[in-house]
Amino acid sequence: MSDADIGLIGLAVMGENLVLNMASNGYNVVVYNRTTSKVDEFLAGRAAGKSIGGAHSLEELCSKLARPRRLMIMVKAGAAVDKVIDGLLPYLDEGDIVIDGGNSEFPDSIRRTDDLAARGILFIGTGVSGGEEGALKGPSIMPGGNPEAWPHVKPIFQSIAAKTDAGEPCCEWVGRGGAGHFVKMVHNGIEYGDMQMICETYQMMKDGLGMSNQQMHDVFSKWNGGVLDSYLIEITRDILGFVDEDGTSTVDVILDKAGQKGTGKWTAISALDVGQPLTLIGEAVFARCLSALKDERVSASKVLKGPDSKFDGDAEALVNDLEQALYASKIVSYAQGYQLMRAISDEKDWELNYGAIALMWRGGCIIRSAFLGNIRDAFEKDAGLTNLLLDPFFESAVENAQSSWRRVVATAATLGIPMPAISSALAYFDGYRTERLPANLLQAQRDYFGAHTYERTDRPRGEYFHTNWTGRGGTTASSTYNA
Repeated sequence: MSDADIGLIGLAVMGENLVLNMASNGYNVVVYNRTTSKVDEFLAGRAAGKSIGGAHSLEELCSKLARPRRLMIMVKAGAAVDKVIDGLLPYLDEGDIVIDGGNSEFPDSIRRTDDLAARGILFIGTGVSGGEEGALKGPSIMPGGNPEAWPHVKPIFQSIAAKTDAGEPCCEWVGRGGAGHFVKMVHNGIEYGDMQMICETYQMMKDGLGMSNQQMHDVFSKWNGGVLDSYLIEITRDILGFVDEDGTSTVDVILDKAGQKGTGKWTAISALDVGQPLTLIGEAVFARCLSALKDERVSASKVLKGPDSKFDGDAEALVNDLEQALYASKIVSYAQGYQLMRAISDEKDWELNYGAIALMWRGGCIIRSAFLGNIRDAFEKDAGLTNLLLDPFFESAVENAQSSWRRVVATAATLGIPMPAISSALAYFDGYRTERLPANLLQAQRDYFGAHTYERTDRPRGEYFHTNWTGRGGTTASSTYNA
């Protein structure tokens, strides 16, 4: 095959499925893998009879592509991506396009955009979400990097992307530099939060209410037809109904020790770097860390005792409350994620289109859900919306859910069932809606021990004061800063 439309490097599950997706949409693709036997196996197997060719070297791969060359890299994030790019450079010409479709950290994509631009090469760092099935049938695609590259890949990306019910592709240009991988990172952070909150709800049903897996399956099936309609609710329903060959419920024999690849951690670190209260996603990350301490928890369970309380209320009412608590907490998760996107976008001057991001997440990706349409509507009505909680739709939704939310968190505390994400979402909501927080006392403490100064409510903002609290400290103040 010569003059192929695009080349792809890395034939793991995502890479293979993206190639098959491209071929099914009429594109000629050439593939390369470091272990070249995988190329031959793929061509003889899943790719047989399709518009897919192979190459056994990067040089051969580049020789088979139409100009400007379009090359998509699907390998492990980090040094492996740089190694592939370095290997490609001798065979690329000015105007060729390199696409990193892995889960790279967005600062790496900023660096690669700049470094390759200096060589005349156009770089795109794109988030791809949807897992194995999404890659094959239509993922959510979040491209950013060098805007000059976008017209050359737009037809391919938008044709292979998932589509909304209205036929809109779940793919649009995100912004310069690392914007694409940044938005994918936030997507993954929200994914961490959604998964953790669903797990907390499951534990309340299982341990607090003593519900069977079949009963929980029925509840999640019902919820998937309401305000919680989403991919993660759908698969939770399916998991709870799945049994092994011997009839054992599969979920019951899975070890309670969660893994993670780092994107949730990156999201929390980015929030800390720019001072944004991404509390829910942070708790979701730490919940995975706590789950990993399995042996310690087993030992601790034999020593540390919680309350002896048993739930003796209306179980059906609590299940209804759980639906509303999960919904309200989910709104907070997205509100926090969008706060982080706005802060980084302002810092990097990316001018992110928040409504378009909601559209990109509407289909194909792991966090796809019905209410992303409401998020898109919110930002189309008010592009400068500072927080989703202030949009009339979401304000009303949280107000309606608030009593249920509080009952769930109170019940969890009474029963000793951990709900770190859902309870932190409620704490954030209460903090965000509070006009006067106790940070005045905190500032006094900082000034007392470190002379860090404070502002006063009876003086103009921007004036800073120091008090000699002990009579021994003098009048010299430290610098005022945010770390």
